[in-house]
Amino acid sequence: MSAALDFSFLRDGDPVAVLGLGRSGLATVAALTASGVPVAAWDDSPESRRAAEEKGVPLVDLNETNLGDMQFLVLSPGIPHDFPEPHPVALKARQAGRAIIGDVELLYRAAPAARYVGITGTNGKSTTTALIGHILTEAGMRIAVGGNLGIPVLTFPALGFGDSYVIEMSSYQLELIDRLVFDAGVLLNITPDHLERHGGMEGYIAAKERVFAGQAGEQAAIICIDSGPCRDIAARLRAHGHSRLIPVSVGGAAAGGVSVMDGWLIDDLDGLCRREIDLKTIPRLPGAHNWENAAAAWAVARVTGIPAPTIEAGLRSFPGLVHRQQLLRTIGGVLYIDDSKATNVDAATKALGCYQRIYWIAGGRAKEGGFAGLAEFMPRIAHAFLIGEAAPEIASWLKGKAPSTILGTLDRAVPAAHAMAQADGPGGAVLLSPACASFDQFPNFEVRGRYFADLVAALPGEIAA
Repeated sequence: MSAALDFSFLRDGDPVAVLGLGRSGLATVAALTASGVPVAAWDDSPESRRAAEEKGVPLVDLNETNLGDMQFLVLSPGIPHDFPEPHPVALKARQAGRAIIGDVELLYRAAPAARYVGITGTNGKSTTTALIGHILTEAGMRIAVGGNLGIPVLTFPALGFGDSYVIEMSSYQLELIDRLVFDAGVLLNITPDHLERHGGMEGYIAAKERVFAGQAGEQAAIICIDSGPCRDIAARLRAHGHSRLIPVSVGGAAAGGVSVMDGWLIDDLDGLCRREIDLKTIPRLPGAHNWENAAAAWAVARVTGIPAPTIEAGLRSFPGLVHRQQLLRTIGGVLYIDDSKATNVDAATKALGCYQRIYWIAGGRAKEGGFAGLAEFMPRIAHAFLIGEAAPEIASWLKGKAPSTILGTLDRAVPAAHAMAQADGPGGAVLLSPACASFDQFPNFEVRGRYFADLVAALPGEIAA
């Protein structure tokens, strides 16, 4: 049995405040109480409090509590502590001189001897995190994988020297680390997202850059230099003398790093510019966005000491992730693809660029920036089937670009897309790639994707062998 995390570094008797009782908050409470650490937990949602009480969580209204009596505040990453305005409890903690940290920081304090790999970026971080975890596991390493990927880090076992935590880090989570320094930090890309939570683009970039905070010596900064903000961060790291900056690029040279040219992964970490693997031959990693993920994962595995043949074997055996261009069925020569994870325009471009005739299901709660970034893919759209709050906005934008119908909900959009795709014959793709958040109709993109999968499973037609 794996050893539990050790919280003996905490002061005896003094409680830890926990605000937010979603998955990560409940895992935090469970890990602390299992170790005998007193907890004062709260959530503003009555429904969440009721669910927590049923699990035996000790509730204390932190809005009415003296936070000076607490050791620190563990804040759910979804709760603002700065922008657009700080939560009152976060403000009280700051005024009381109490640190505000996240569960990832608490993991580090409980298991400081392990190796930490942090992966961030606007898009691709879930796939890259899972891919790194898969390669390291195939290499026989003892690891734990999770974080923003959906597995709370305080459910991890205690790992020690030579073991690795592989953690997907959102911008929210990165703002809640303090002493943790990643032994390998990965930044894939930066495009506008969550701007209201960071006070604008500058704050969002600063949050992402924290994946490299405090690095020194052999700690690696692996950064894809194909977007302007990432190139600027790489330049700042160089100017400050970062000793192990590893550039990654798809379509351009990356001297001293890892690049992909015409689908070939090129390893220049030793200055030898070796062509290692033709990524076009790996069907579960289609398109340039997945090649970026593969190049970053290759770089992490190499700096971890894994030999190239083992890394290649891991890339080839990677099963992929659900809700990320997941092929659900093939009916009558038409593909049915769940890309519910595409919660913004930039993510949707990745899937739209992979298919030639698309019956596109899009919509939900729109994010900032509009839909202009999708314009180049509109000639591929046979028809758009629009759902959710953003349907009228998308329909207006699509005028003159692609035909569309507002259907409102998935249970109307899927059969309509199916009927049209089947009538047009083989070669098309019914694609759920919403380019919007799910929160208008679903709790999260996973629930949206599962509902889409259920609807597709119920469609008539034989599943292709």
